[in-house]
Amino acid sequence: MNVLHINQSDIVGGAAIAGYRLHQGLLAQGIDSKLLVGNVKTQSNLVGQATPTSFTLPERVLARIIPRLGLNHIHRISSFDIPKHDWYRAADILNFHNLHTGYFNYLALPKLTATKPAIFTLHDMWSFTGHCAYSYDCSKWQTSCGQCPYPDTYPAIRRDATHLEWRLKDWVYSRSNLVIVTLSHWLTEEAQASMLNRFPIHHIPNGIDTEAYQPLDPELCRRALGLSPDKHVLLFGADSLIDSRKGGDLLKTALTQLPTALKAETTVLTFGSSGEKIADTVGIDTVSLGYISSDRLKAVAYSAADLFLFPTRADNLPLVLQESMACGTPMVSFKIGGVPDLVRPGITGYLAQPEDAQDFAIGIEQLLSNTALREQMSQNCREIALQEYSLSLQAERYISLYTQALN
Repeated sequence: MNVLHINQSDIVGGAAIAGYRLHQGLLAQGIDSKLLVGNVKTQSNLVGQATPTSFTLPERVLARIIPRLGLNHIHRISSFDIPKHDWYRAADILNFHNLHTGYFNYLALPKLTATKPAIFTLHDMWSFTGHCAYSYDCSKWQTSCGQCPYPDTYPAIRRDATHLEWRLKDWVYSRSNLVIVTLSHWLTEEAQASMLNRFPIHHIPNGIDTEAYQPLDPELCRRALGLSPDKHVLLFGADSLIDSRKGGDLLKTALTQLPTALKAETTVLTFGSSGEKIADTVGIDTVSLGYISSDRLKAVAYSAADLFLFPTRADNLPLVLQESMACGTPMVSFKIGGVPDLVRPGITGYLAQPEDAQDFAIGIEQLLSNTALREQMSQNCREIALQEYSLSLQAERYISLYTQALN
């Protein structure tokens, strides 16, 4: 079986990392897997450029016009040339991932799926909305978009053409041959209520490399990171800690509400950009690791922490929660999106009510004060990661789905 993945990147961004991990899992199962991506970072003969890194002349002209109309990405007419690529020709089946970072034109989907079956793995809501990756409390995408309440959310639009984009996507899907994969129970339900309900929809969670991410000696990890062995360690990580969707402001509010004595006994450890900004307002010692891509270093950070904090406002199946779980680190997050699949109250962590920073602070305090509960949660985290989220299990599920699609 020859599988060709089309994604935003090989390793830049959560959807890219998830797609690359699936690619590795398939290779381990003996599947011929290759990636065509918009942003190539790895040096591999199995990763290629999906579309030219620079715009063609027609694309440059369209790139000046299309965004002004309130539409995104459809200027990339080079997407229609992907069927000429040798890897496309050799592929038995296609696996689309994130298609909305500007490297791909979704209007090309009917042409790409005309002669080859295709899986479309959804990493967010973009595929069935009028522009946004997450709609928050807006449900207009269920019938048709228009008068968008969040035009500035990613990917932002210059003017409101969300009804037109919604109709374009609906038209594209009516002419495409797709099988949908969702990563969380939440997104499964959203997809079933969307224009994508014309296709088969399957729930297959992302897999995690449980060898790379596994519990390490906490004392050694703290020593390696220069952390006190006598303090509580709270870990927070995101690509951008000042991204509103990731809830850095909610985390600051929650941390300021912790008792003064607890703050004095606690260190906040962060990875990602802008982590040092937390220390300016919360009154807690903060150590920022900056952006880290090394799986080993991230496993050290998770293992050094008592809790992983994830104050997200909208998410599907966050990779960092899977990584924390595999390392045996209990989690505190909000009951939002696909988070409850991973943060299970009383089992793997604490789920606060959405946007409730005080409830989030209560969760931190409760778990830090109960060592026995944290230790039991740590064991639960590792066991669930092994049983439900191994790369081999994910790869097996995809292989079965590929086989069904081919037949």
